[in-house]
Amino acid sequence: MDSAMYSRIALSPNHVINSKSGDKVLLYKGQYMARGVPRTVSAAGAGKGGGLLERPTVETTTPGRESEFDLRKSRKMSPPYRVMLHNDNFNKREYVVQVLMKVIPGMTLDNAVNIMQEAHHNGLAVVIICAQADAEEHCTQLRGNGLLSSIEPASGGC
Repeated sequence: MDSAMYSRIALSPNHVINSKSGDKVLLYKGQYMARGVPRTVSAAGAGKGGGLLERPTVETTTPGRESEFDLRKSRKMSPPYRVMLHNDNFNKREYVVQVLMKVIPGMTLDNAVNIMQEAHHNGLAVVIICAQADAEEHCTQLRGNGLLSSIEPASGGC
C-alpha cells in the first residue's frame, strides 16, 4: 500500500489519510494535524494494526573520500597486469605449489600444480591477471618466499 507522508509518523488503523494526486497531504487523528510536502513510501504490515513509516534515507559520502564502490570501480578500470612465475632450479615443486596457494587468494591445489608444471616445462607461467597494485603485491610476496616472479601489462583485458 502506497501512502504519502510528511515525516516519521506511526500509523494505526484509526488514522485517516486524505490526499489527491499532487495535493499536500493532511494526516489527522482527533486534534493532531500535520501539513507538508508529500513523500511516497510503502507501508509494511498493513492490515495488522498499522506500521511505522520512515523517510527514505539518502546515502552521503564525505567530500574527499571515495566510497567502496568508487574504489572497486577504479580498480577494475585500471589496466590489467600479469603476474608471471619463472622456473628456477632451487625450489622443490611441492614448495612452489604451497607458496602459490598461500600468496594468491582463491588459488586451488589443481591450479597451483598446473601453474608450477607450466613454469617448469616452459620456463614461464601466468599466475594471475589483476590490477597493477595487486600484481605488484603478489609479485613481492612470491619473491619474499624465494620464487622468481615478475609482472607485465596484460594486453586484451582480463
